[in-house]
Amino acid sequence: MSDKTLGPGEHTRVVRLPKKANYDEKVIHTILDEARMCHVAGVVGGKAMALPTLHARKGSTLYLHGSQSNAIMKSVLLSGEAFVTVTHYDGLRLARSGFESSIAYRSVVVFGPVSEVTDLEEKRECLDMFVDAILPGRAGEVRPMNERELNLTFILAVEINEASAKISAGPTDDFEYDIDLPIWAGVVPSKLVFTDPVPNTDGAMATCEIEVPPSVRRLLEGQ
Repeated sequence: MSDKTLGPGEHTRVVRLPKKANYDEKVIHTILDEARMCHVAGVVGGKAMALPTLHARKGSTLYLHGSQSNAIMKSVLLSGEAFVTVTHYDGLRLARSGFESSIAYRSVVVFGPVSEVTDLEEKRECLDMFVDAILPGRAGEVRPMNERELNLTFILAVEINEASAKISAGPTDDFEYDIDLPIWAGVVPSKLVFTDPVPNTDGAMATCEIEVPPSVRRLLEGQ
């Protein structure tokens, strides 16, 4: 673990089951980087809302991807502060009672000041980061973003000033009086699995054979 902690803070302190809390910067960054998507919260028209979106991290800044017309992203920018969450579903923790049964997970809550990325070159770098966050190496295989696409995209930069991780893993926490019951207990791991690529059949794909790119091959081989 690193020497730097990101909490516990006023907005991210884990209150329920604090033994599962982790405020180490390296742990939090790892959970953020491995997450496929995030949720950002905002208030629109007096109603609390949450938006699933893409994210990418560089140092202590978390970048969020959206469109120029997205009301939730606009509300977050207007508030000047952002709440962002990610969660990994890692399996089932099956105890001898329903009360103590749960899922295995790793989650992070981030809180920090937010600003809009407006510089075109910085936006270009961020969009490549989003592509590579989904599939490492893919940004170098596709055509570069054009100015129209850059202008259509809304990017928020969130400074990770305060954050917490909550991790539920390992054997179940059965009550002592349940331990000797003849009921199966244990963990059923779960993971995201990619299957065989299905190629498009339009354009150049319809007239010539194009190999599966290295980024996809690495993804499948690394499972």
